[in-house]
Formats: sequence, structure tokens, C-alpha cells
Amino acid sequence: MNRSTPFRLCRTGRRPRRISGPPSGRSSPLCGPGSRPRGRTVAEVFAAAERRVEERIQEIEADRTRGEEVWPVIDYDVIRAGAVTPAELAKLARRGCLVVRGHFPREQALAWDADIVDYVERNNFFEKYTGPGDDFFGSVGSKPEIYPVYWSTAQMQARQSERMSTVQAFLNSLWRHTSKDGTQWFDPDRGALYPDRIRRRPPGADSAGLGTHCDPGTLDLWMTEEYQKAFRHVFDGTVESYDPWDAAHRTTGAQYPGSTMCSAFRTFQGWTALSDMNADQGVLHTVPIPEIMAYLLLRPLLPDVPEDSMCGVRTNQVFPVTKRWHPALYRALSPIPDVKAGDSVWWHCDMIHSVAPVENQKGWGNVMYIPAAPWCARNERYAAQVREAFMSGSSPSDFPAEAYERTWPDRFPLDALNDTGRRGLDLS
Repeated sequence: MNRSTPFRLCRTGRRPRRISGPPSGRSSPLCGPGSRPRGRTVAEVFAAAERRVEERIQEIEADRTRGEEVWPVIDYDVIRAGAVTPAELAKLARRGCLVVRGHFPREQALAWDADIVDYVERNNFFEKYTGPGDDFFGSVGSKPEIYPVYWSTAQMQARQSERMSTVQAFLNSLWRHTSKDGTQWFDPDRGALYPDRIRRRPPGADSAGLGTHCDPGTLDLWMTEEYQKAFRHVFDGTVESYDPWDAAHRTTGAQYPGSTMCSAFRTFQGWTALSDMNADQGVLHTVPIPEIMAYLLLRPLLPDVPEDSMCGVRTNQVFPVTKRWHPALYRALSPIPDVKAGDSVWWHCDMIHSVAPVENQKGWGNVMYIPAAPWCARNERYAAQVREAFMSGSSPSDFPAEAYERTWPDRFPLDALNDTGRRGLDLS
């Protein structure tokens, strides 16, 4: 793992002055010696990234003024038929997020919700629950709100369903997954199963929500060789050429270990609604600007940020986005539309997001977290750990080692995997 990076070289008394050539793997892509100067200061490059973001913010504000929906919304049947219009695709590329209407029949989603309740009650989960296993989701005031359950029949049926694969392949196809030299960074038509938890928030609940953040990494975004390559246009000063839909080098490199990291590469994070939810009831918000990572990576390198700070970025924490360091971004923070049970919600893996707080919630707020994680070198490595967790009923290695399901006799069995499920676990 390469650690000769902007953080190490530029945050210890040396303020970067000019953007240098592309990363060499031996020196900082922003201020390392021996590379050809581009003739642009960090402030100038940040200003270019900031202008791009500001244009997007103004587009979002204009949509709101016109009463238009900020989030793209597309029916599942349109995706399945391959009938998404160029205008819809363009909006999806600009916003980096999507609600899929009718992804699953409403009756199916409600039945899954009931099945999960039966599953945990049959196995006396509430009597055995010892509280949140991580600090991050512990902040929501979980009693529990986030259930550390991974292997129910409902969750596995949704993960390996044809309808899920159809939407995931569509979302994967938005990325440039093959480079001009023929390197294929991921297979858009094959998914890796990425087991995650569920959320169940009852009517009348109070929840503190989750602060504004993003999930792709923390210091490793600056400090690892593959991420330096993935964000090469940010670090070599050609930030106008940065493409958030280019998968090059995102699927091969290592990440720093931590309790809030994701070991897999996800083109989109996502969840499937198991209840109806209105947009004012403590729902997901995003800053729907997929180019935002260029802004976030350059912001800590400006002179107003103290030498011992990275705008709050630390290992073992999510990437924070705060009003102190990123106030303009909050103008674009936008809630999902009202959703019905069976709809699904998706957002680009780099995207800033939060969950709004709520008091005395009206109706249930229940979701299954299921992302789009295409088959690639990084996800193949993680699949080996997921297989082991599936076989033993353990918590997957990206999550706290709570392992409530190990002794539950009715968790999803091996012989119920279909071809998609077996391929997703690399059992084929």
C-alpha cells in the first residue's frame, strides 16, 4: 500500500503550492518533488472544481423553484423493457441517484417485512439483543432501529431475485467499466452479493438520524496508490477532466481497515422499501452531485485548513461533510420523494448523504439495504469472506461481529440459492 501521498507530504508543515504531474507511486501527486509542474496552484484547481459543483447546485435550486422533482424517478417496467429515454439517462448521470418505482410488487415487499418480523421473533432476537455493535449506527438511538440480521429468507430472496439483478445491471451500465486499452474493471452483468442489515423504525419513533457524510473511504482516498490513480485528474491538476463514472482503478486496490469501511466496490448504494414512507419522515437525503469527490479531496489542502486537520476526516470514521468546511453543499441537500413499499432507492457510491431526524414518526420506516456491487477483483476477494459468513450464519466481515444468527435453524439455506445467488457468492 502506497502511503507517500498528499496527506503525509503536505499536512506536516509544507503547504502545497502547485499541482504536479500524475502520481508516480513514490511521491505526492500534489506536492511531491521530481514531477513536471502544471502551473496551477491548489487553490486554482479547487476553484475549478468548486465552479463545477456550484453549477450543479444552481441547477438543483432551479428545479426546486419550478416545482420539479430533484431525484430522478423511473418505473421498473421501463428499465426492464430497456425503454429509459435519453433525457432520463442524462438526468440520472447529472444527479447520480434514482428511485425505481415498483421495483417489487407492493404485496411482496410487505410480505418480506412481515417475514423478517417472524424470523427475529421466532429466534428470540429481542431477548438476546445487546445494543448497537458500532458507534455509527448507535447514534440513531437504536432500540433497535438497525437490526444486525443478514441471512433471513426475505433478504436473500430479494438479493438474488431477477428483478434486483435487472436494476443492478442497468445501474452498473452507467459507469465506464472498460478502459480504452481493453482493461475491464468490472462485469456489469454479474453481481456480487453484498449482505447488509435492515432498518425497522416504528410509528411514533424518535430518531436522531445520521449526519451528512459519504462512505467510499477516508484517508485512503489520498494515501493509496490505486485511489491516486482513480482520482488522477483531481491530483494532477486537470480536474475539469475528472469523470465520476469512470471505474478505472477503483476495483483493484486495497483500503485501510476500519469498522465503518466497505470492502466491496459498489457502483450505487441502495435500499428497498418495505413500508410506505413520506419525504418528511426522517428519510434519506443526498447532495445529488456525483462530481463532489473532487471538491472534497481538494478542500483540506487549502490554506484556511489547519495543518493538523483534514476537515474532520479520520480513520475508523465515515467521511464527514460539515457546515464548517462545506457550507455551500448544504444548499443542494435533497430528500428522496415519497416512496411506497417495493420501491427502491439508489445513490452513487461517492455521494454525500444523510438521514434526517424525526420525532413521532408517522407510519413505519422499514428498508432492506441492498447495493449494486458488480463482479470485480475487489468484490471477488470479499465474496470469499461473505461465503464463510453465509455458511456459518455469522455477521459479514464489514460489520460488527455480533453473529446473532449462528444458532438460528431457519436462516436461508444453501440449497435455496438460485444461479444468481451462487454466482454472487462465487459458488458456481
